[in-house]
Amino acid sequence: EVQLVESGGGSVQTGGSLRLSCTGSGLTFETTTLYWYRQAPGNECQWVSTISRNGGLLYEDFAKGRWTASRDNAKSTVYLQMNSLKPEDTAVYYCAAGLYDLGPRTCPAPSGDWGQGTQVTVSS
Repeated sequence: EVQLVESGGGSVQTGGSLRLSCTGSGLTFETTTLYWYRQAPGNECQWVSTISRNGGLLYEDFAKGRWTASRDNAKSTVYLQMNSLKPEDTAVYYCAAGLYDLGPRTCPAPSGDWGQGTQVTVSS
């Protein structure tokens, strides 16, 4: 059984930083592409970043220049370093794997493997 466990969320002020972690088990981590998504109350699930199995990185526009994703295969963990946080970044952040639908409306989606989410709250 695949398990993804996120951690690192919390409450910060505008301009602050957080580093999210997602540790996986039950999968061949080093050959798995992983994703970060987020969902704020009243909003649809929103893609944040893709960390491909070869280390390639993709970001949604709002994350570019502020956030950095990475992976440590030895620790079966992916990270999302979030700097310059804004109130509109407030959401539950999820990591996911094994996705066929990259644009789910809700997080976690019925398909694929998802973590339980970690709350990020940014106050002004």
